[in-house]
Amino acid sequence: MKSRILLICAAASLAVVSLNCTKQADNPIKLGMMAESTGPNAESGAYQINGANMAVEEVNSAGGVLGRPFSIRIEDNQGTNPGAVLALSKLTSGNDLTALIATVRSTQIQAVAPTVLKAGLPMMMGGTDYGLTHSNNPWLFRTRPNDGYSAKVIAEYGVNGLKLKKWAIIHSTDAFGNGGKDRLTESLKALGVTPVTVQGFTSNSQDFTPIVLAIKQSGADVMATYIANSTDVAIFAKQLRQLGIRIAWVGSPSISTATAMKLAEDALYSTDSIADFSADSSPEAQAYATKYKAKYRIDPDFYSAWAYDGVKLLALAIKNANSTKPDDIRKALLNIKDYKGVEGTYSFDKNGDGLHGYNIVKNDKGKILFVKHIDFAPEP
Repeated sequence: MKSRILLICAAASLAVVSLNCTKQADNPIKLGMMAESTGPNAESGAYQINGANMAVEEVNSAGGVLGRPFSIRIEDNQGTNPGAVLALSKLTSGNDLTALIATVRSTQIQAVAPTVLKAGLPMMMGGTDYGLTHSNNPWLFRTRPNDGYSAKVIAEYGVNGLKLKKWAIIHSTDAFGNGGKDRLTESLKALGVTPVTVQGFTSNSQDFTPIVLAIKQSGADVMATYIANSTDVAIFAKQLRQLGIRIAWVGSPSISTATAMKLAEDALYSTDSIADFSADSSPEAQAYATKYKAKYRIDPDFYSAWAYDGVKLLALAIKNANSTKPDDIRKALLNIKDYKGVEGTYSFDKNGDGLHGYNIVKNDKGKILFVKHIDFAPEP
């Protein structure tokens, strides 16, 4: 009789465990992501979605977080500010999300920042405009280095590394491009250099002839670019080469993206760029690149890497907080130090910036070669 009672108790316990597991599986931790599924930058959006989905799959295959799986809902932001606002409004219309993943477009993040503040949800973002994490919005967390660091690295490498002093700055006239231009001008000034020409253009332009001619007439021997869209990079690069300009070029990460290199082909050969993600920069980046290529049959770039890290950082914060409450996650993110991601080693400062330096890479006939990493101390 005693043995029978024990068996009944054991069976009941297993049934309870099974029921709890079923309830947990039916109660996922929900993430919301806006990405460019349509529009001129849909290819970069596909990379972002790939990276995020891969991270979610890995989190879930390891047992989820707090015994619950991740799920991710994606809304198309159409590559525009109004589209971003609409996408985030759809995501935050209910009360079931735990955290958000944004985009690399700084201008779109500016547009949705009031919605994020009102929703009170931590949002991982890839936009690099310095002001985004200095706008008194406690819910914005950046999983790429900001342009304060990118400008310092570009200036340091170009002036002291390449020994070039006659600079042209070309930039898109959005939040990313304007912010990068301003930061680079400051960084060059600190090294005793004043640009010989500064030229801006509207994203998705088709004719860069006036800008190319201005570069030629300026006598510049090095050019720095802050161009938001990879498609713009490709068009500009081809027109630049067609008109005979072959000066040194040190660009923002967009010139070493898979999309830009595929469209521009040899027009981007021998260019240098900063890159927050480089497959050869660390063992973590190498492992990620191998897994990504095996899964999607293409090489990854930063568009996928920052989203992958964003999901993994959220998983770590939720685990460390032992909570899915937004404010607990926010505090746990700020306490993450020395986490080795695929983009770099994360130590969040009080503003929500996790990374504090960039890689220098070179386009060697269509192959991206890692040159070196330049890091700076986090802001106090």
